[in-house]
Amino acid sequence: MPTHVPAEDHGDERGALLAFLEAQRGGLRRAVLGLTDEQAWQAPSASELSPAGLVKHAAEVELRWLETAQQREHSIPRDRDNWHLSFQLEDGQTVAGLLAFWDEVAEKTEKFLRSVPSLDDTFPLPKAPWFPDGGRHSMRWLMLHLIEETARHAGHADIIRESLDGRTAFALVAEERAAREG
Repeated sequence: MPTHVPAEDHGDERGALLAFLEAQRGGLRRAVLGLTDEQAWQAPSASELSPAGLVKHAAEVELRWLETAQQREHSIPRDRDNWHLSFQLEDGQTVAGLLAFWDEVAEKTEKFLRSVPSLDDTFPLPKAPWFPDGGRHSMRWLMLHLIEETARHAGHADIIRESLDGRTAFALVAEERAAREG
C-alpha cells in the first residue's frame, strides 16, 4: 500500500492521478490493518462511522461513479432510504471480503480510466438535486473526485483508528512496511 506518490514519472497525467488515487486507497486500507472484524466495525465516537464502514462506503462510491461514467445501471442500488447501509455491516460481510471487493473495483476503475481516449471525455451526471439537469463531468473530474472522496474518508479512518487502539497512521505505515519486508 503506497503512502505517497513519488516524484518519478508515471507516464502521463492519467498515470499520476491513478497513483494518487491508489495512495489514498492505501491510507484507508491501513486503517483496518491488524483489526479483527469486530474491532473494525466499532464506532468509538459520537459519529456512527467505523473503519470498516468507511472502507465499504469508499468501495461502493467508487463503483457507483465508475458505473455512472460507463453509463451502466448501478449494481448496488442506493437511495435516501438505504444510503446508510453503505457504511454498515450486512449479511456476513467481513473486512477481508470488503478489501477484496474494493481491489476488484479498483482494478475495473483503472482499466476503464486507462481505456478512455481522453480525460476530457465526458459522461452525463445522474439525476440528483445537487447536480444540474443535463450536466456532464469529465473523466479528469471523476479521477479527482475519487481522490478527494477517498482522501476525506482516509482521514476520518485515521482518527477513528487512533480512538480504537491508539495506533496512528505513522505507526500503521511502519507496521505495514515491516510486514511486507518481513
